[in-house]
Amino acid sequence: MPAPGSQRAEAFINTFALEVSAKAMPALRAEAGRIAPGTTISIPYLANEDDDARLAAARTVRELGFEPMPHLSARRIGSHAAFEGFMERAASEAGVEQCLVIAGDLATPAGPFADSASIIETGLLERCGIKVVAMGGHPEGHPVMNAEDRWRVLERKCQAIEARGMAPLIITQFGFDADIVLAWLDALRARGITVPVLVGVPGPASIARLARYAAMCGVGASASMLARYGISIGRLLGTAGPEVFVDRLVSGLTAGHGQISPHFFPFGGIAPSLDWIERYRRRTSAASV
Repeated sequence: MPAPGSQRAEAFINTFALEVSAKAMPALRAEAGRIAPGTTISIPYLANEDDDARLAAARTVRELGFEPMPHLSARRIGSHAAFEGFMERAASEAGVEQCLVIAGDLATPAGPFADSASIIETGLLERCGIKVVAMGGHPEGHPVMNAEDRWRVLERKCQAIEARGMAPLIITQFGFDADIVLAWLDALRARGITVPVLVGVPGPASIARLARYAAMCGVGASASMLARYGISIGRLLGTAGPEVFVDRLVSGLTAGHGQISPHFFPFGGIAPSLDWIERYRRRTSAASV
């Protein structure tokens, strides 16, 4: 089956980023030879992993020749001193130059930071040598903000990051409906926000696991949405990869969308995600011949 816009698809898949938790670092090390040097490895802020684990993960990512991008969960940071200590160690021990700032899921902040903007406003990121600051994008909506508020906050964060001499980047939550993502990208660019976007893509996994992660992360996973992704709700014992989603996304991208790349969530494991990427790359390469 020929890939839609084979050159566009090839360029898209060759610029992927990967999300890897601290506990999955041994798996990343085992598969490192299959990943291009300089690839961004995003390190999520998980409640059951402490700062030492996240810093160890960042050091491993740097040692393997990749770019570590630790997540900073504002409401889970207990104090300004803890934040400063983490950032200074991330810079000195792992050469961290990228981070993702998110508000986090606590209803009441554990410390002085209520949202990602309050992290940016400290000035600590640029003082510690951060060059790229990523923020979340929400094609399917946000649990506490309406659409207009989401756009306004996103615009302000982009402006604040640029004003401090850093480059903004948007990373979206993973999803199952490429048309929703394309509509959101259209709206993003129509508002004059031209920063690069990493689109969240679920790596191949069991259908039951995909549905479970969707429920945990507040991602829409209705029967009709899963059907558009290529999943029949009646075959929950099977597995699914993102080929339908990626094909539809790539076929809808235009030059006007700017820099768009995939950000893989390897729910079924790092090796299966890399296997899928290699198959997709071979398919697009064959189609371009």
